[in-house]
Amino acid sequence: MALGQILGIMSDQAMSGDGSRWDVERIMEIEMRLGVVPGVFEPDQLDEIGTITLGIDDAALLLDGMAFTEIASADLPWIDMVRWTSDFVSGELRRHWSDAEWLALSGEQR
Repeated sequence: MALGQILGIMSDQAMSGDGSRWDVERIMEIEMRLGVVPGVFEPDQLDEIGTITLGIDDAALLLDGMAFTEIASADLPWIDMVRWTSDFVSGELRRHWSDAEWLALSGEQR
C-alpha cells in the first residue's frame, strides 16, 4: 500500500506539468505490475498475484519518489509516519542488491 501511495504522488507530480523528472508511463507500468491501480485488483486478490519482479532501476525510481514525498511532507503533522515508512520500504528494496550494484547504478545516472 505504501508503494501505491508513493506511485500515486509521483503520478500526480509527473502529470502536473511542473517539469517532473518522472515518466508517467513508467510509473503506470510499475503500478500495474504491483497491482496498485484502483479498480485493477481488489485487496483480497493481491495474494493471487504471486511474485512481482522489480529491477534495480524500478527500485531506484521508487526510492526517488519516497525521498521526494518525505521532503514534501516535512512540515506535515504525520512526518514521523512518512519517515518510518520510508525507512522500512527503503530497507526492504535496497536489500535485494549489493552496495556495488547500487553504486554502479548511481554512477550510470550521473
